[in-house]
Amino acid sequence: MRQATNGRPENGEIVTLDTTKKSGASMSVQLAQPRGFCAGVDRAIEIVEVALERYGAPVFVLHEIVHNRHVLENLRARGVIFVDSLSEVPAGSVTIFSAHGVAESVVAESRARKLIAVDATCPLVTKVHVQAQIYAGEGREIVLVGHPGHPEVEGTQGRINARVHVLSTVEEVAALKVDNPDKLAYVTQTTLSVDDTRDVIDALHKRFPDIAGPELKDICYATQNRQNAVRDMIGKIDMLIVVGSQNSSNSKRLSELGTRKGLPAYLIDDPNEIDPAWFNAGTRIGMTAGASAPETLVLKILDRLKELGVDSVSELDGEPENVVFHLPEFPARTE
Repeated sequence: MRQATNGRPENGEIVTLDTTKKSGASMSVQLAQPRGFCAGVDRAIEIVEVALERYGAPVFVLHEIVHNRHVLENLRARGVIFVDSLSEVPAGSVTIFSAHGVAESVVAESRARKLIAVDATCPLVTKVHVQAQIYAGEGREIVLVGHPGHPEVEGTQGRINARVHVLSTVEEVAALKVDNPDKLAYVTQTTLSVDDTRDVIDALHKRFPDIAGPELKDICYATQNRQNAVRDMIGKIDMLIVVGSQNSSNSKRLSELGTRKGLPAYLIDDPNEIDPAWFNAGTRIGMTAGASAPETLVLKILDRLKELGVDSVSELDGEPENVVFHLPEFPARTE
């Protein structure tokens, strides 16, 4: 099994950064550490790769396995078909649930249609499901702090047998109407900003003093580590580049963190998206990558930056990540 380590490309090989200086340039890049693939994403991609080896193509995946178009294009080329609904999957086919998790109704439908289903839900998302189910079993209404419509939020809602309120702002907390303020609990979407989550949770505690909920530390470790790494760069850089797709929640939060700190911040998913007008001689560029962005893409963007005048690349110290999640069971194919 591949170990989830800092700086992982999507195909698992070890990448060595080329930090050779080039003459005639004066811009620099500081690379955040950690960045890129987290253990949950690494596991989800490995699940798809194992499924391809074990069952052969095609392998269907419900929703995007992770939110990065480069990863998805690579998997499509190998026989993976991404679908928005199980109705698009032929009966009896191999189907993988994405790392964001799915509702109980989806699991039931997959059984009814005799699909060979493999669950790639991130174990940290599963932890949220379990905690919410415990609260619901205590007779509590659930506040889900997250973005409506996000696959993780929809999957979590579909795992809770209780009334669920989805919100993401302090203003929504003020407008919240519940049946019994003494029987209330909250859980969070794992990829939310720690800062934003803290504000909303503080507002929930102020309005509902008896509300139950997990500690902030229970938010995804990878989300916290990547945000902390960006905070550590503040004051050392003039601008921030976040490598990730626009539909990646944790990547967007990293970009927003830079903006809140007064830095020009750009979320890009391809070297061609870089605008030379962003830079001046001597610009100190900070760069990170969302938890679903492969390290190979970081290296391509670094190559483009070197073409534009970067002559120094350094990697900052950061929180080491040595988390490994075990793979799920792979059902036998029945003929």
